[in-house]
Amino acid sequence: MGCTIRQVAWAERTADPGLVRAAVGPALVPLDSPLARDLIEHTRVSRLLRAYRDVPAVKQDSVAMVLVKLALLAADIPEIHELDINPLLADEAGVLAVDARVAVGSAERKFAGTGPANFAVRPYPSQWQRHIEMKDGWRISVRPIRPEDEPLMHEFLRHVTPEDLRLRFFAPMKEFTHPFIARLTQLDYARAMAFVAFDEMTKELLGVVRIHSDSIYESGEYAILLRSDLKGRGLGWALMQMIIEYAKSEGLKAISGDVLTENTVMLEMCRSLGFEVKSDPIEHAICNVRLAL
Repeated sequence: MGCTIRQVAWAERTADPGLVRAAVGPALVPLDSPLARDLIEHTRVSRLLRAYRDVPAVKQDSVAMVLVKLALLAADIPEIHELDINPLLADEAGVLAVDARVAVGSAERKFAGTGPANFAVRPYPSQWQRHIEMKDGWRISVRPIRPEDEPLMHEFLRHVTPEDLRLRFFAPMKEFTHPFIARLTQLDYARAMAFVAFDEMTKELLGVVRIHSDSIYESGEYAILLRSDLKGRGLGWALMQMIIEYAKSEGLKAISGDVLTENTVMLEMCRSLGFEVKSDPIEHAICNVRLAL
């Protein structure tokens, strides 16, 4: 379980025609709901889960949720080396694990910082979910970005002015393609992090702050973008403090970034947070900012 969910070559009905013993194909864990559903769709048993003849369909997403929760279990308890549920029964009412076997052992850490020990890739870092209340009572929820946030990201960018987009990306941005947004939402959490902020009332995406580490995992380059109509309310400051906290927890020695000299608001915030601000020796329209951790 620490590395893959294994392929099992059978799928059959139990003595009760309303139940299915399900097997899933190979995939690296951790999993989220879309990945779990895709994993199931590539198995022979998937057609039996959708109902046939007089047998009703299995409760929607019940098997996928089992896979997601098993992945979360492995993330929370890295001492788990293997976990075998056999059989797992599923029908229109839900799922039932009849028998299970768990093998445990010492955890070997593969990543710096607080990452889990036994994954080939670092799982979704749910421990970084936060609830923040601003000075005016505005309640914000912040969490690490997910691949399925792509539609929310498209909507968010519609609320950012062309000028703010130019200051963020250093060039006019006329469109945002799927490959472009995918690079922003699909991260290797062992090397990068992005926190997305939401209004707790409206569930709208309000801002994003991200950091990408260098090849030797000593420093990280940050970037931040807020909805243009929300600047000046303290959200940028809160997100920057959170990404600084994250960088420290990962053992990074510094955070750096490039800021256009005309982006006076960002430069002032950097100075207030303790960043050293210097003019770029080659690109005179850019300032290099750096915070030693």
